[in-house]
Amino acid sequence: MPEATYPPLDVLKPVADGVWIVDSGPLRALGIPLPVRMTVVRLADGAIWLHSPTRFDMSLFREIAALGPIRHLVAPNIAHWTFLKEWQAQCPEALTWAAPNLRQRRQVRRSGLRIDRDLEDTAPPDWAADLRQLVVPGGFGFREVAFFHGASRTLILTDLVLNLEPAKMPAPLRPFLRLARMTPPHGEPPPYLRLVIKLRRRDAARAAADLVGLAPERVVFAHGHWFATDGTARLRRSLRWLGEPS
Repeated sequence: MPEATYPPLDVLKPVADGVWIVDSGPLRALGIPLPVRMTVVRLADGAIWLHSPTRFDMSLFREIAALGPIRHLVAPNIAHWTFLKEWQAQCPEALTWAAPNLRQRRQVRRSGLRIDRDLEDTAPPDWAADLRQLVVPGGFGFREVAFFHGASRTLILTDLVLNLEPAKMPAPLRPFLRLARMTPPHGEPPPYLRLVIKLRRRDAARAAADLVGLAPERVVFAHGHWFATDGTARLRRSLRWLGEPS
C-alpha cells in the first residue's frame, strides 16, 4: 500500500518567514486516504495562528508553543473542525474562529465544540495587519475562508484546491482520481464539491478571480502536493472550472 501522507508527520516544516505547515493523516473520505495539512502563522504581535488544526500531538504542541503563545484556532470551512476540541483543551486562552454556518451544523452542536467568533470577508483586527481573508461561497451553506499572508505572498486554502499524487494513492483509485481531475496538473476539488460551489457560481467565480488577483507565490492547502512555486499560474489552472466571473 503506498504512503498517502507526507512524512515526517506531526512536526513543523518551514514554508516562508513566519509560516509553517504540519502534515498529518491519513484521513479517509469517500473511500480515499487523504493526507491532511495544518498551516501555522506567527503574527506580527508574536501570537500563533493555527489554520485547520490536525490531530493533537503533545510533541507538536510543545514545538509550536516554542514559537509563541497559541492565540487563534481557525476552522476555515464546514468540514475542517474535528480536531479543534483537543487543541482547545490545551490552549484555553486561544480563540476559536469558524467559517460561516459551521456553528449551525448538527454534528458541531452535538460535539459541544466551543466557537468564539465567526469569520467574515474582512479580517478582524486580531490579524488584519498580517492576513487578508475572503469567503468563497457555495450551496447548502458551504463556505470556505481563504487567507493571504502578504509578507510571504502565501495563499492559505483548505479544500478549494486538492492535488493528490497518484503514486501515493491505492492503484485502483488512480484512474478515478485522474478522471475527476483531482491530481496534478489539475488540482481540482472533488466533483461533488465543485457541484456544491457552482450553486453559487457567479459569486464563487468572483471570489476565485480575487484570489488569483492576489498573485501568490505559493499556495498551501489541506490535501495533496501544495504549490511551493509558480503559485499564481497553478492556482489559476486549478480554479478554471469555475469560469470567468460575470
